[in-house]
Amino acid sequence: MPKISKKGDLMPSSPIRKLVPFSDAAKQRGIKVYHLNIGQPDIETPQDAMQKMKDTPVKVLAYSHSAGMLSFRKKLVEYYHRFNINVTEDEIIVTNGGSEGILFAFNSCLDAGDEVIIPEPFYANYNGFAVTAGVTVKPIISSIDNGFALPPIEEFEKVITPKTKAIMICNPNNPTGYLYSQEELETLAKIVKKHDLFLFSDEVYREFAYDGEKVFSAMNLKEIEQNVVLLDSVSKRYSACGARIGMFVTKNKEVYKTAMKFAQARLSPPSFGQIFSEAAIDTPKAYFDAVLQEYIARRNVIVERINKMPGCMCPNPKGAFYAVARLPIDDSDKFCQWLLEDFNLNGETVMVAPATGFYSMKGKGKDEVRISYCLNVNDLKAAMDCLEAALKVYPGRTL
Repeated sequence: MPKISKKGDLMPSSPIRKLVPFSDAAKQRGIKVYHLNIGQPDIETPQDAMQKMKDTPVKVLAYSHSAGMLSFRKKLVEYYHRFNINVTEDEIIVTNGGSEGILFAFNSCLDAGDEVIIPEPFYANYNGFAVTAGVTVKPIISSIDNGFALPPIEEFEKVITPKTKAIMICNPNNPTGYLYSQEELETLAKIVKKHDLFLFSDEVYREFAYDGEKVFSAMNLKEIEQNVVLLDSVSKRYSACGARIGMFVTKNKEVYKTAMKFAQARLSPPSFGQIFSEAAIDTPKAYFDAVLQEYIARRNVIVERINKMPGCMCPNPKGAFYAVARLPIDDSDKFCQWLLEDFNLNGETVMVAPATGFYSMKGKGKDEVRISYCLNVNDLKAAMDCLEAALKVYPGRTL
């Protein structure tokens, strides 16, 4: 029997999705499962944009330009200008979700065996994208004790080698919800400039910044304009994960030209997704204001409830819609599976993601879980009731 590839063997399972069979089995037993494991918003997608997509006359569903529809890219220029990100349509490539944009960045800027530094915990699929591109992730630890702030510059310097070609950040951060400040990003810019590295900045949660905070884009860092690749997506912004539309943005013409070769190889991004996304740019501010207030209320439920549970700790996220919590448990993978297999509270349980999958270093995150607060407030309260009750009876409790 033929063997699978070494790359396939190295490809990690998603910590967000790997417990789905246990969730499905729980549901088949009649258990209600509160899904706090995945960043799938329940907020209604802007209906005006949905209607625009439906009303667009299409006689032939043809390929678009490999960089994306010109009208959409021009509209994206207007969108970015609202955030003082000054780009042109010829600096934007529309991608099949933000995921493809990350693959374009890795494959355009890094060779097999090159290293990319990423503060961890980080979005689990970065590991998968790195394996796909043959790139090595060099993690540096950020700590829950200071809310997952950017590690000191000395920690970056410790892991930089001749193979280091890039630093990657997610801002606001998935999985921690941490929002990097302008000062932290300027610190990164110094490292990038000193060692002539690329800076990949995943900013898909730009609209989700709380408590009066604003997202400072890496595209606005001075003196490293040619080093920055902005990675973006409409999935969370418009509650449109199924549109599968992302953006790869750079002022570096050589990088852009190279990424376009990969874009041409996959032909084009989805046409209906682009039609929807172009229309969604006109979504009124009132939509985002309401969404923001809803997520703040949801965040407050999660943070307040967990921090009242004995032995638990959860920093207050300033962005995105995730939180990482430290729990008094022996092994987060076992705990998350146990919640689905062996626990229920009046026929209900909660599904969270083990934080181990958001770390590249073995053994990290064993007492942490990632929580996505994408459910409504009442469901979140019920989910927290389940979590609190579960922690009292979990056999592997450590405190």
